[in-house]
Amino acid sequence: MRVITGSARGRRLKALEGLDVRPTTDKVKESLFSALQFDLEGRRVLDLFAGSGQLGIEALSRGAESAVFIDKSKAAVAVVRDNLSSTQLEANARVMQTDALTFLKSTALRFDVAFLDPPYGTGLLQQALALLPPVMSEYGLIACEHPADEAVPEAAGPFAVYRRYRFGKIAVTVYRKGE
Repeated sequence: MRVITGSARGRRLKALEGLDVRPTTDKVKESLFSALQFDLEGRRVLDLFAGSGQLGIEALSRGAESAVFIDKSKAAVAVVRDNLSSTQLEANARVMQTDALTFLKSTALRFDVAFLDPPYGTGLLQQALALLPPVMSEYGLIACEHPADEAVPEAAGPFAVYRRYRFGKIAVTVYRKGE
């Protein structure tokens, strides 16, 4: 796992160990960020269910203004902090160990881009999508990674499906407001 481009290009990232961990593949990440390349610079990013933090770190490397990383796992938070330090991107990052749904219900922060990559088959994606619109900016976008055979809603509040990408058994659905 590595940072694809930007200020931290080529830097290797640590990943969590274990069978429950499923980092985004470089192929999926590269395709996703190619599609979003003009939507990142100067933006405030939320990396929900952060895991290793690779999606938020890629966004920071490509010029995002700031990123907030949320994960309830103490081990994941430690890995995110290590990865931010090794990429020298920690100055524009905030890492929080908390439940994603609790965070969405209680935060006063607003984001331009949100990445959601929750554990598969838990229903967390659908629950988070329902809570996400109030924390998104007017021109925000939401990118969700999920199993290709999992149904995702056509809309999340005022955000509607903008694009869908399929990579074998993995899919990415991108939502935009008012599309």
